[in-house]
Amino acid sequence: MKKVALVTGASSGIGEATAKLLAESGYTVYGAARRIGKMEGLIRFGIGVIAMDVSNDASMVNAVNQIVGKEGKIDILVNNAGFGSFGAIEDVSMEEARYQMEVNVVGLARLCQLVLPHMRRLRSGKIVNITSIGGKMATPMGGWYHASKFAVEGLSDSLRLEVKQFGIDVIIIEPGGVKTEWTDIAVDNAKKSSANTAYSAMASKVANMQAGTQNYAEPIEIASVIKKAIEAKKPKARYVKGSFAGAILFAKRWLSDSCFDKMMMRNYR
Repeated sequence: MKKVALVTGASSGIGEATAKLLAESGYTVYGAARRIGKMEGLIRFGIGVIAMDVSNDASMVNAVNQIVGKEGKIDILVNNAGFGSFGAIEDVSMEEARYQMEVNVVGLARLCQLVLPHMRRLRSGKIVNITSIGGKMATPMGGWYHASKFAVEGLSDSLRLEVKQFGIDVIIIEPGGVKTEWTDIAVDNAKKSSANTAYSAMASKVANMQAGTQNYAEPIEIASVIKKAIEAKKPKARYVKGSFAGAILFAKRWLSDSCFDKMMMRNYR
């Protein structure tokens, strides 16, 4: 019997690539995103497309009920939906900060709550939470984004310990630089929040993030890691992939905070 996978944030980037790869590999796949019109290309891969806003509880409940009603189960949840709200912490409004946490953390946790009863019933399942190397280290102008990803790291670690007894694995994927629209959104948010404040010079340096994207990994590289993780008999708790990811996390682990800070700030001079 085919495994049933739900992939959020499937309208572009990592989510889209993951949905296609799993469908091509024989999974029954549902792709979810707010922008359902942008998922039309998934239909020819046999992927079911569902409108879902991870900041809206009813939207998530309806999507999960729809899948379980048709398939009877959800074996795999790939929590990929998210974005980067960049800007100086002093400048970013509390409304925007709350929305960042709502999408990247609360929505992710709520979907876990919704699929877990179905996984526990079958005593099996895989929950894949996409964090970032930004959940292990931080850059200026990304405070709320990093806060959300640090939170997902901790949430996932606790969840992994809780649900292992039911045969359910919780897997963290920590991408580095990936060629997606994420960078453009983060840069635009930084400009919107801090372009005309005391942090304007630093905000303009965030645009340098765009200059290095040609060296970033393709989304399919992350999708391949996700597939490898969910098919592993004993998956690792964490998988790291993407441009500069290994090197940055190595430096973060072994350098002092002051040395690491100096290294990071070279990009903001």
